[in-house]
Parts: sequence; structure tokens; C-alpha cells
Amino acid sequence: QVQLVESGGGLVQAGGSLRLSCAASGSTFSNYAMAWFRQAPGKEREYVATINWSGGGTRYTDSVKGRFTISRDNAKNTVFLQMNGLKPEDTAVYYCAAARQYHIPPTPQEREYAYWGQGTQVTVSS
Repeated sequence: QVQLVESGGGLVQAGGSLRLSCAASGSTFSNYAMAWFRQAPGKEREYVATINWSGGGTRYTDSVKGRFTISRDNAKNTVFLQMNGLKPEDTAVYYCAAARQYHIPPTPQEREYAYWGQGTQVTVSS
């Protein structure tokens, strides 16, 4: 079992930056691939980025490539999502998730992730 708590969301103007954090507890963090998903109002949840257990393999959805960076610090049991060049269409609730898998990069399918945080709101104004 792993518990996940996101932080770092907020309101930012278009073109701005935010850094999301997700703190994990309850199990050995390096046993898990991690991912960020997001859900905009009226839309289905979608994957944003994934990172493997060591941080050596990452995957991004096309709409955030070149703007977002996922990283992790296994010593601090934390995964990050650095978001630059934010756009109004990035507005969503952002969730971190954990999966016991070792694909490089990790798969983006939601069903693979058994553990989820409560989400943090990101709002980008135009």
C-alpha cells in the first residue's frame, strides 16, 4: 500500500510556471513507477507523464512535450511535475498515481495504476 499526497497547484497566468509535488508514504517508493494524470471539467481523465522507478525512463503526452518535466527523488519519496509555458487548456485537477510495474518508460494506461492521490487544482487564466 502506498499513500500519495499532491501539492503545488494554484492559479497562474498563461505562460507561467508551476511545480507540482507528490509525497509518497507507506511503502518502498522505488518499487513504483509514478505518473501524473489530469482531469479537466467535463472531460475524461488523461495521462500527462510517467516515470519509471529509477527516473531513467519517462513518457509524455504530446500536448505537454517540451513544456512539462516529470522527475523523482527516491531519497525523499517524492515525484515532481515541473510545468512551464502553461496554457488555459492545461486547467485541470492533477493527480499523481503509483503502479508496481517496471516497463521503461512506464505504460500510461490508467488501469495500471492502483494508488492515487486526492488531486490538486491547476487553473491557468488567459
